[in-house]
Amino acid sequence: MATSIPAGFRVLPLPIVQLSLAAVLKCGQSFRWSIYPLAHATTPSSPTHEYRLCLRDRVVCLRQSPDSLFYRSVFPEEHLPPVQETLREAETLTWLRDYFQLDVDLVELYDQWSERDIVFRKLRSRFSGIRMLRQDPWENLISFICSSNNNIARITKMVHALCKHYSPPLLSLPLPSPSVADRILTDGDPIMYHPFPSAPVLAASGVSSTLRTLGFGYRADFIQRTASMLVDMYGTKVFENSLPASEAWLLSLREQTTAQAREELLKFVGVGRKVADCILLMSLDKKEVIPVDTHVHQIAVKHYGLRAASGSKTKTAMTPKLYEEVSSKLFGIWGDYAGWTHSVLFTADLKSFSSYGLPSPSTEAQTDGPVLPTPPIAPSPSPSKRKRKELLQSSPGILTPMGVVTVTEAVSEHMDGEANLADRVKRRRRTAAVANRIT
Repeated sequence: MATSIPAGFRVLPLPIVQLSLAAVLKCGQSFRWSIYPLAHATTPSSPTHEYRLCLRDRVVCLRQSPDSLFYRSVFPEEHLPPVQETLREAETLTWLRDYFQLDVDLVELYDQWSERDIVFRKLRSRFSGIRMLRQDPWENLISFICSSNNNIARITKMVHALCKHYSPPLLSLPLPSPSVADRILTDGDPIMYHPFPSAPVLAASGVSSTLRTLGFGYRADFIQRTASMLVDMYGTKVFENSLPASEAWLLSLREQTTAQAREELLKFVGVGRKVADCILLMSLDKKEVIPVDTHVHQIAVKHYGLRAASGSKTKTAMTPKLYEEVSSKLFGIWGDYAGWTHSVLFTADLKSFSSYGLPSPSTEAQTDGPVLPTPPIAPSPSPSKRKRKELLQSSPGILTPMGVVTVTEAVSEHMDGEANLADRVKRRRRTAAVANRIT
């Protein structure tokens, strides 16, 4: 049965085997997508979630069915002339094709990888639709400086906080389909959307101390100093396309060789080999690059015959020699799009994807996993409306890759200072019990 087009959206025919938003936007490539569950699905093939991203001049909203991608743009102006609206939606479609690299036939790549790699062949049907994003290099650079010794949920929280604090809101939108959990945090108020802050903004001298108060730790200095280096080298000139000169230079690295671009990235504070390779792969078109960390090393040891350190019972230190060994080994198996293949294997090995693609009694689409219902909150003083609104904007909650359950956790953590220990233990036991029953 064909899925009806949601009101206000346009449709791009695109099977989920070519792009799975549920995987690609949650697996640690980008950290700024806001993800909202939709309360009522009219058919089994109806979209179950809406995904939103704030660009410089618009908020892009996406939904997905098994055979279609639905999209719309929202602009600060309330009403646009029909001609201008059509042109802007055409711009959005062009951006979507570029951002998701839809010119690449992912099914063909999966076929090639399956022929070369029996490990990939066994998991391809369960983890289909995972492709590499083509992100803005400046946002990608700062996001992965935040990734040092960090996890996806916390990086997401930090990046959202960075945008909220250093970029004025572009516009506000109501939630697409408020659930009980949503209402706990927002009281139905619209959500503010902030673009990613520019390099000149983050280069200011007081940025690092402010970011430390926001929980960025040592990464705060790295962000400010990297932004300052870019501004010192290329100034604050802004081109007609609203792109600062420093960010335009980062874009120009796409035209350089992998070795040349990597050399430039390694000059920035907080950028080591792994972070540089993430940027090369995810925003600079270096599709063969494999970012290697201890997690990827363990995958290579477990599945691809790479020898572990003799007698080692702990994680092996990632030396430059070991990095090259792992990278060369995996590139030899996967070929020119090795970085893309790595993303599929990396996602398949994440704990948060342990039930992804498996049969579930949930009525939610299997491609996005079950949405946990909100367990009851133990009686305790309720946070004010202002605090709930601040909580939504500073800690993504439903916006994180962890699903609705993180809304409850976010509220619980906010109330921990006011509730006693027994209340907190009861709440967490109830949350765990509900999760166990559903999964």
